[in-house]
Amino acid sequence: MPWCEANRVNKWVQKIPLVWLVLIAGWLAIAPVQPEPHLLEKWRLLLNGELSRPIDWFDWLFHTLPLLVLGWRVVLALRSRRQMGE
Repeated sequence: MPWCEANRVNKWVQKIPLVWLVLIAGWLAIAPVQPEPHLLEKWRLLLNGELSRPIDWFDWLFHTLPLLVLGWRVVLALRSRRQMGE
């Protein structure tokens, strides 16, 4: 991804309200709670090589993507803080 595109995506990620991002990522990480969170189930299937149906891949992405965006947001915030301190 060219630098200008990465910068545009970083700005978009930083515009997402942190409270909403934490709530959505947290909820999708544990939902549905019974009998087992989908995220754990899908990661277990992926690690065992049993994630084969398209709906399973979509479900894995749907429950994982908000956590990845939250992690990206935290990394950007830490990098920004470190640059401001220098």
